[in-house]
Amino acid sequence: MVVALLATALAPAALAEGGSPPEVRFATFNASLNRFSAGDLAAELSAPGSAQPNVIAETIQRVRPDVLLINEFDFDAGNVALDGFQANYLSLPHGTAAPIVYSHRYAAPSNTGIPSGFDLDNSGGVSGPGDAFGFGFFPGQYGMAVYSMYPIDVDNIRTFQNFLWKDMPGALLPEHPPGTPWYSPVELDVVRLSSKSHWDLPLIVGGQTVHFLVSHPTPPVFDGPEDRNGTRNHDEIRFWADYVSGGSTASYIYDDDGGSGGLSGGALFVIAGDQSSDPNDGDSVPGAIQQLLDHPDVNDNDTPSSPGGTEQAGLQGGINASHISDPAFDTADFNDSMPGNLRSDYVLPQQNMKITDSGVFWPESSDPLFALVGTFPFPGSDHRLVWADLEIVLQAEIDIKPGSDPNPINPMSQGVIPVAILGSDTFDVADVRHRYWRPGSVRHWRDPRRDCLRGLR
Repeated sequence: MVVALLATALAPAALAEGGSPPEVRFATFNASLNRFSAGDLAAELSAPGSAQPNVIAETIQRVRPDVLLINEFDFDAGNVALDGFQANYLSLPHGTAAPIVYSHRYAAPSNTGIPSGFDLDNSGGVSGPGDAFGFGFFPGQYGMAVYSMYPIDVDNIRTFQNFLWKDMPGALLPEHPPGTPWYSPVELDVVRLSSKSHWDLPLIVGGQTVHFLVSHPTPPVFDGPEDRNGTRNHDEIRFWADYVSGGSTASYIYDDDGGSGGLSGGALFVIAGDQSSDPNDGDSVPGAIQQLLDHPDVNDNDTPSSPGGTEQAGLQGGINASHISDPAFDTADFNDSMPGNLRSDYVLPQQNMKITDSGVFWPESSDPLFALVGTFPFPGSDHRLVWADLEIVLQAEIDIKPGSDPNPINPMSQGVIPVAILGSDTFDVADVRHRYWRPGSVRHWRDPRRDCLRGLR
């Protein structure tokens, strides 16, 4: 049977550059590095020795991620907290844990605490954290920070802080009573989707771009029968599902610089963050996190787990006893009456990225490192650091049957198909050293270099 393998003459192919592909540990950690007043965190991290940041830093040093998202990290415009945490905590040893250095760091404004000028919580007044674009007592509270050992392509960062909720097609805009919009038309003209922000940070790993897609959707609680936080949480999660789908699905998306659309087909990405949604338990809108877990372009084949999650769910009891999700997958230790311990934090790579290992830093109580997580009141955070080791496979474009378009092939044929590997500014085909290459799901193809690689750059 003759089939058209490609819609165009170009397709992505995965190549390994001599030996194993680079393996990178990505992690997310809601570290509760938020404080009550603007500037408090920056002042605290300007000197070493503060107890809670010490615990957070040692936890990071024990896991040693290469790329790390920290949720609930107060933003300051001068990045005093961002740099201070590196200099005064991560760069210093804690116990037997060695220092860890992230040469590349990023933080940006958050919608939390920015006054909207409207009564968004319908309390009768226009003030307070509930009327901000994202819940917060001051601008930047509960923000985000990224620490990376790999360069960040700062010129191509995309942020979506100002994207309006109403501009998402089919948005689950809240209503109460049913049929009556919670927000007025004037309010909808300012209400933003992101409770903090959504960032696309392109990381350069071995000459390859990996999009680190980070956010922290609002918890689906602390509202009323209109469920405005639950529906917002659902749509904040949906944003990344649409973004990685690309094409027409993402055509409605615009960034803070006026760019539009989502990722291109085949782009490598890792979605990370406290999504505030468990697949089966808790208060999120049913199916919210499944928008990512069940996405065809997302790899959730190796769920991070821990022995401590199972142990604590059994010891704490309460609503945990009736939960559906496996407690080994829990990443947050919440109130045992409601909602109980949940899987809230995620590291989700692109489907073609292999997960070689993963875990949740939640030791059992007999482990000396249990002191870093503890029980309420927690020494560090009520969330646990989640990590995944990922193989970053070099992506390159190929031209099947060069000069032919369309380019039909017969997959049942025993013949030879000419294929050209195309170079780029960051990929020199002369550097490819491999015995065979594999496009898509095809297992073994003959080495194309003899006929097609020569002279291509």
